[in-house]
Amino acid sequence: MESMTSGPSARVRALLADMTLEEKSAQLVGYWVDQGGEVVAPLADEMVTSTKYADATVHGLGHLTRVYGTRPVEPVERARWLWEEQRRLRTQTRLGIPAIVHEECLTGLAAWKAATFPTPLAWGAAFDPDLVQEMAESIGDSMRELGIHQGLAPVLDVIRDPRWGRVDECIAEDPYVVGTIGTAYVRGLQNAGIHATLKHFVGYSASQAARNHAPVHAGPREIADVLVPPFEMALRDGGARSVMNSYAEIDGDPVAASPAYLDDLLRDELGFDGVVVSDYFSVAFLHSTHAVAADLGEAAELALRAGIDVELPTGDAYAQPLLARVREGVADEALLDAAVLRVLTQKEELGLLDESFTEPPSSVDLDSPRHRDIARRLAGESVILLANDATLPLPRATVRRVAVIGPNADSSEALMGCYSFANHVLAHHPDVELGIAIPTVLDALRGEFPDAAVDAVRGCDVEGDDGAGIPAAVAAAAEAEVAIVVVGDRAGLFGRGTVGEGNDVEDLELPGRQRELVEAVAATGTPVVLVVVSGRPYALEWALTGPHPVGALVQTFFPGEEGADAVAAVLSGRVNPSGRLPVSLPRSAGAQPYTYLHPPLGGPSGITSADPTPALPFGHGLSYTTFEHVGLEVTPTADAGEVFTAAVTVRNTGAVAGADVVQLYGHDVYGSITRPVAQLLAYQRVWLEPGEAREVTFTVPSARLAFTDRSGRRIVEPGRVDVWVGPSCANREVESAVQITGEVHRVSRADARMATSVVGPALQAVAADGAALAPSRG
Repeated sequence: MESMTSGPSARVRALLADMTLEEKSAQLVGYWVDQGGEVVAPLADEMVTSTKYADATVHGLGHLTRVYGTRPVEPVERARWLWEEQRRLRTQTRLGIPAIVHEECLTGLAAWKAATFPTPLAWGAAFDPDLVQEMAESIGDSMRELGIHQGLAPVLDVIRDPRWGRVDECIAEDPYVVGTIGTAYVRGLQNAGIHATLKHFVGYSASQAARNHAPVHAGPREIADVLVPPFEMALRDGGARSVMNSYAEIDGDPVAASPAYLDDLLRDELGFDGVVVSDYFSVAFLHSTHAVAADLGEAAELALRAGIDVELPTGDAYAQPLLARVREGVADEALLDAAVLRVLTQKEELGLLDESFTEPPSSVDLDSPRHRDIARRLAGESVILLANDATLPLPRATVRRVAVIGPNADSSEALMGCYSFANHVLAHHPDVELGIAIPTVLDALRGEFPDAAVDAVRGCDVEGDDGAGIPAAVAAAAEAEVAIVVVGDRAGLFGRGTVGEGNDVEDLELPGRQRELVEAVAATGTPVVLVVVSGRPYALEWALTGPHPVGALVQTFFPGEEGADAVAAVLSGRVNPSGRLPVSLPRSAGAQPYTYLHPPLGGPSGITSADPTPALPFGHGLSYTTFEHVGLEVTPTADAGEVFTAAVTVRNTGAVAGADVVQLYGHDVYGSITRPVAQLLAYQRVWLEPGEAREVTFTVPSARLAFTDRSGRRIVEPGRVDVWVGPSCANREVESAVQITGEVHRVSRADARMATSVVGPALQAVAADGAALAPSRG
């Protein structure tokens, strides 16, 4: 990333020079006006500040925390309050500096009556950065309209173990997919004038036993080669202006107190010149959970020295404890200055130093037809058909009796992720309506099959041991032509739900008695369509290989407000499924942690009886048509540090139109450090009519193959690289190779930018006779 600034402006430096110690501290903290009894963050009930708002803002304020996203408030009324508060900060504090307003926006703006989009794991399943960018821009437009300046998204943690509760907030197990899609989100949000915040730098998802806030034992190579690249892409190519630290400790070093990660790596190596904000309460956690600081004042000094500029969501450490430490002469006031300069520079970039806050919006539509259209398209692209014995699609004209079974069939909340407003906030307000229309899968199926009798039976709950409803579900299935069983997760936080922040698990079986429900329904002999609506991949091989296998298996990761329509449309064939697995479908919890990016010793072998092979591989996904990939042509040689091209023709060989995700993989055959048996080098979503073919050309920087050598340098080595295209990482449908030549090449910043660039491949449509065709819709 080229620096967006040439250093703090003269105006910003003059402001700093005029500041008192108290005014400096005030710019480095947030205030959670509405927190009260709302517990929507880890240990928040133990961290509630006792400082009154008026007292906390007498010297100004850095951030206003979750003005819209803490409780259900009418957006227009809240906007009036916010405009008045910003005017008060402008006119009634000595320096007249307004506050940055930040909100969660991972699945849409986390506010009452705002659109809820698919969860990030569904973005990964769609393999469509352009659509994610379009979504993010629409979210940003809503935020800007309400006076919000900074969004706490995207999450760029690479999935390392699906038992971790926050998997639904992540995009994929592949760092390139995380980076390309995450960068697209950053671009969309910042195109709308909202600063994106990259979460959680770095290592958070690699926790011991997949437990939240657990220690991380990742080595420096795993950090450099797997966990850092998505952040590097979003910084260099996306220009992200804010970063949030990880709660994790890595080899005993808490990231929130680590200059090695937040200063040496983030600022010096990656060139980040924006603002680092703390994950909620993570500064205080240096004292209370990591025990590396004797009190909050010491925690504040450690975090500031490490590189955290702003303490969120409150000033538990950076306010009075830090002030006391400076007044006592223990800490130098100059320690605050670099952070204050960055915060004031951010406010200048956002236009806050010139904002007059004249009139708030008189009306807003946070769930407009534009929002719904984007949500529908992204949900439709994210649905993954994992298996199908020709049970699907269901003929709309001839199906007469359908049993819709399962705890997620008639639940709107089941369609939304952990950080959706419904599951994050409204769960604490059960008497408040959702505020937006979110049809259930049952609703959508009744609309999709209007001439069919639809019998709905819950069968069992998502959680718990109550199986009293299973016999009724069996009876309904026995009378039906087809049984659609909708199972999976309920997102929540810290023990409220089966997946989400703090909801980590020890096994990967469907929660509660859901497997028993599925097996009992399948045993009736009625064709079964199993629909899994979840926030993590579950071990589902039994559903395909057991004594009574299901006819079709459909996976959707919390598809949002239009998700039910997407599921129904895929089941009927109105939408041809095109989602692909962004994370391997696990064989068992005992095989975790697992990644498709494993070296040869990470796969099955004759020297161990344990087989980590997943039930279905990364990149897998079926369609109602078939695709053929032929004629892969790869540049035969490329110097280390240069680029090579790979061109392949993809053809729709079936009878219906559909989208293929063309996946280009590589394998560095011999390296001085062990290399993955497969690595995604590029991908592209391509729409094809029946019989239509296109040539897809990828330009691949050889730096995509870079790795960290024994001395800690990122290098590209000469040698043979096998290259292939296939329907997943495990299927080499058409193969070739490139020889990387020359000397060992050390990756520079320019190389890194080229290696991370979201390069769109060239597409050319070709007819059966080779003639060019007009581009088809994609």
